[in-house]
Amino acid sequence: MTALLETLQTRLKQRAAYARTKAELEAMPLDVAIDLDIYKPDAAKIAAQAVYGR
Repeated sequence: MTALLETLQTRLKQRAAYARTKAELEAMPLDVAIDLDIYKPDAAKIAAQAVYGR
């Protein structure tokens, strides 16, 4: 049961990190996104790769 709770806690932390990262990428000013070569509609994909490694 402990492993289940630890897994759940880890997943919740990852989901929170994903949501924060995605929100930051979407809120990024366009000129900064262009400088960093980030296509803003790809925010979800970039956030998933940063947090989950996929």
